[in-house]
Amino acid sequence: MKKFLIAALFVIATQSKAQAPTWSDDVACIVYSHCTSCHNANGSAPFSLLDFSDAINHSTAIHYQVNNKLMPPWPVDNSYRKMAHERSLSENERTTILAWINNGMAKGNIANAPTPPVYSSNLVIPNPDLKLKIPTYTVPGITQDLYRCFVMSTGQSIQRFITGIEIIPGNKNIVHHAQVFYDTTGATSILDANDPNPGYTSAGGVGTNDAVLLGTWVPGASPIFVPAGMGKRLPPTAKIIVQIHYPEYASGQTDSTKINFLFTSASVRNISDAAILNHSTSMTDGPLFIPKNTTKTFHEKFFVPVNATILSIGPHGHLLCQSLKAYAITLAGDTIKLVNIPHWNFHWQGSYDFQHPIKIPFGATLYGEATYDNTTNNPENPNDPPKDVNLGEATTDEMMLFYFSYLTYKAGDENIVVDTFAHQPHYINCTSSYNAAVNNLSANNSLIIYPNPANTLVSIQTLKQGPLEILIYNHLGQLVLQNKNVNTFDISLLANGIYCVSIIQNNIIYNSKLIKE
Repeated sequence: MKKFLIAALFVIATQSKAQAPTWSDDVACIVYSHCTSCHNANGSAPFSLLDFSDAINHSTAIHYQVNNKLMPPWPVDNSYRKMAHERSLSENERTTILAWINNGMAKGNIANAPTPPVYSSNLVIPNPDLKLKIPTYTVPGITQDLYRCFVMSTGQSIQRFITGIEIIPGNKNIVHHAQVFYDTTGATSILDANDPNPGYTSAGGVGTNDAVLLGTWVPGASPIFVPAGMGKRLPPTAKIIVQIHYPEYASGQTDSTKINFLFTSASVRNISDAAILNHSTSMTDGPLFIPKNTTKTFHEKFFVPVNATILSIGPHGHLLCQSLKAYAITLAGDTIKLVNIPHWNFHWQGSYDFQHPIKIPFGATLYGEATYDNTTNNPENPNDPPKDVNLGEATTDEMMLFYFSYLTYKAGDENIVVDTFAHQPHYINCTSSYNAAVNNLSANNSLIIYPNPANTLVSIQTLKQGPLEILIYNHLGQLVLQNKNVNTFDISLLANGIYCVSIIQNNIIYNSKLIKE
C-alpha cells in the first residue's frame, strides 16, 4: 500500500460553523483530491473511494485513520523542515472529515458534487521512453530473507540522461524494497549467467562496487523526477540491475516487477545517489548493535569536501527504529536542517524532495541521529521476548542509512522551485480548489499552475510582480511553448504526458511539473 485512505478538504471560509459538512459540498472534493489516486480499482489501496457509498461503507476506518493522524502517511516533522509534495492534512481538513462522519454523513445535493476522477491506469509514467520488466520470478522455499538481482539490457546505444524513474512492484505483498542500479563492467551479467534461475542472489549490493545507484522503491514511495536541466546519467550499453528484497514469507509467491524511465537528450547536469550517512563508514559510536531490553541512540557524520546541492533525502531503518534526524553544520556554525522523523514507521517510508534544493557549503559536516527501542514497549519489535539485534539486511536486523540525491553546486540552485504548494493542490473539478490552493501558497517564490492536470487551457503565474517569461519543455528537454507576459496557454495540441514549466522573473527561475491529459 502506498496510502491507506483519506486526506481531507478545505473548509469553505463562508461556511457556518454550525452547519454540518455534506458529501456533495465538502467531503467529495477532499476524497477526489487526496485519496482516490490510490483508492481506485487500479490503485495500490485495498478498496475504492470513488463515490458516496464507498465512503459510507468505509467510514469507520476513515474516522480512525484521520482521527489518529495515520493517513495520509506523512511521518516528516513539518516544523523542522517542510518538504515538497506534502501529504499531511491541515487541522481544518481533519475537522471537516470528522465532523461529516460524527454528524451522520449527510449526502447533500448530489448535483453539487464534483465529477469523480477516472483512472485508467495506476501508472504515473504511462508513456515511458524505456520500459523494463524482470523475468517472471517465483520465490523458492526460503528460510531467511532473499536478495535477488535481475539484469536487463536497455537497448540504448547512446548515452542518456534519466529524468524520471517509476518502479512498479509486480507483487507488493512480497517486495520489501527494490533498488535500481546500472553496471558497465559486465560483472553482473557474469553473475547472472552463472545462476541457472532468473537473476542471482546477492545481499548488501549487486555483487560489484562499480554499480551506480539510480533509485529506490520502498513502501509509500513515489516515482522519482528531477528538476529541469538535471538528469541521472545512463551510459551507452549499460545494464540495468534491480535488486529486490523478498522476505521469508514470500516463499512460493510470484513477482514481475517493472521499471519505467523518462529520458532527455538535452545537455544536463548529472545527479548522483548514495547513502552518504551510513552504518558502515560514517557511524561515530558503532557498531550498530542494540542489546535486548535496551534503547540506544547512534550517530553518523560526514565532512563535505565541495560546495554541494542536495535535492532529496531518504532515511532508512527497520522495526526497532523509533526516530531519524539529519542536519548539517557549516564552518561558520550555522545549522542546516534536513529532515526529522520523530515517529519512524517502517511500513511508510520513502525519499523526500526539498521544496528548494539545499546548498551545503564546502567544509560543512553532515550529521545523522537515530534511536532504537529493543524492549517490549515497542509494538513493532519482531522478537517476543526481545533478542539482541545486529546490523543486517533482514527485516529483523537493523540499519541506519540516509540516502542523498546530490550534485555539485551551481549558483542559483537554491532558487529552483520543486514544489510551490505548502499543501497538495486539489482535484481540478472542485470549484473551490483553485482559491484553496492559492490561499495555501507560500508568500515567496510561488508558482501557480491551474488546472493541473490540464487538457486545453492552462494558467501559469507567480505571486510576484514584474515581467516574466514562460517556457514549457517536454520530457526530451525540447522547448515546445514559449511566451512573455502571457499567463494563459492553449496546450490542446501537445501530446499527453509530463512537461516541465520554467518561469524566469526578476532573475529568479521557478520550475514545476505540468501534466497534459
